[in-house]
Amino acid sequence: MKKIDDSAIAIIPARSGSKRLPDKNIRRLAGVPLLVRAIQSAQESECFTHIYVDTDSEDYADLALQSGAEVPFLRVEHRDDYSPVSLTTSRFVSRLQESGVSDYFTVVQLMANCPLRRASDIQDHVQHFRGIESAFQISGFSIGFANPWWAHSVSDRGVATPLFPEALKQRSQDLSKTLIPTGTIWIANSAELASQQTFYGTGYRMCELDWISAVDIDDEEDWKFAEFALRMRSEGLAL
Repeated sequence: MKKIDDSAIAIIPARSGSKRLPDKNIRRLAGVPLLVRAIQSAQESECFTHIYVDTDSEDYADLALQSGAEVPFLRVEHRDDYSPVSLTTSRFVSRLQESGVSDYFTVVQLMANCPLRRASDIQDHVQHFRGIESAFQISGFSIGFANPWWAHSVSDRGVATPLFPEALKQRSQDLSKTLIPTGTIWIANSAELASQQTFYGTGYRMCELDWISAVDIDDEEDWKFAEFALRMRSEGLAL
């Protein structure tokens, strides 16, 4: 699907009910709440006509507003930790349309728990999206020492079963390139997102992101790594 103009909005999902890391989305990383970091990267990218936060929390909404984002309404459904984030974002888009906001064609979802995303990453992904013939784009990364083709499922008793048995017979350089999805930057045509209710829509494409920017915080170990990576970046050191 051809992109027909450059108007884009950012939507930052920020549910308040995180269980593994309570209030993860507003926890401070190097002194800055994750939600604020997401808003700042969106602002610095200068890619968006509007930056929205989709939250079920009045406290989160207040923080978002103080940081320069918009919160036109609070989330009233899909507030659990089972609903796919694509579904909550597509519902947010539908509510925007119901309230008369429709002056955009591109939706960019920026997860708050991906705090190492840079403004330049957003710019690169938006530019890439506008050059492809697809209504959906997912960010993905690769790690050289972790080859997904050689992955195994492992039972409780330690019995290992290769997911791709034939790949075990091949050299890594002979295997197809793989990318692992990350929730850092997901992009879609607004009408198609509202219709299909997933970023994994028909004919979706992937855009590569460096694995540091792709860090997605789910637990305490992820948090510690994000702190380390951020400190390395601030000191100008490569990982």
